[in-house]
Amino acid sequence: MKVIQPNCRVQFTAEDIDFIVTILGRRSGDQNWLIELLSDEEARDSILDDQALFSALIEQRGCLKISTHFYFYILVRHVLRRTGIEDRAVADYVAEILAEYLHTERSRCTPPGTPAPLDYFFEMLAALQTADDRSRFLIRAHMSNHALFLAGVFPERIRFRAETKGFPDLRYFEDMGRTSFRVASDHRLAQEYDLAPIFDVLADRFKTARLALNDLADRLVSIGDANDSINSLLHQPESLL
Repeated sequence: MKVIQPNCRVQFTAEDIDFIVTILGRRSGDQNWLIELLSDEEARDSILDDQALFSALIEQRGCLKISTHFYFYILVRHVLRRTGIEDRAVADYVAEILAEYLHTERSRCTPPGTPAPLDYFFEMLAALQTADDRSRFLIRAHMSNHALFLAGVFPERIRFRAETKGFPDLRYFEDMGRTSFRVASDHRLAQEYDLAPIFDVLADRFKTARLALNDLADRLVSIGDANDSINSLLHQPESLL
């Protein structure tokens, strides 16, 4: 299992820069100046907040020649800011969760020494009882991310299964995510990986972040987005639930 880190912004590609220049360069009329600004971290972050980038991604039809890291960061940053979550590192972390969950094998809980992936929260909770210190952190971090991903991207599926099959409802996922982020933030490894401040925000504002992702998922589904990234994300295997 890997520790997810807020590193979308350091993984942008040449195609991502081209996209930014294409969208924003029309307005400024000076593409070279824009490219120079993007090399500065503070200026880059300010540029990435431009509403025009979000609008371009939302309105674009067909496949985009950009990285999943850029795609999800711009979208997540926008919807989180609308809810008052201003910390860029939090947006970067949540975007990285979405990028990781495009790969089914990375979205499963596989602590060291575990013979098979742990697909359900009750299995993860049971594994905590015998796990070593590092594995406990990895499991708690995964539980946090998993709860946010499922409740953020698939709220209607959760509601349907809760109403028709008696499965856990959204409140259960919120409680699980909130508690797990809080426990993970107190672990020494959260400090080592510089994740404690991010986990604290997501523990305090889990429902807010969940609703922001609900809004994003609704927007992308309602406009019939044909981008491979979001299509893959929205058609995760049933086993994840």
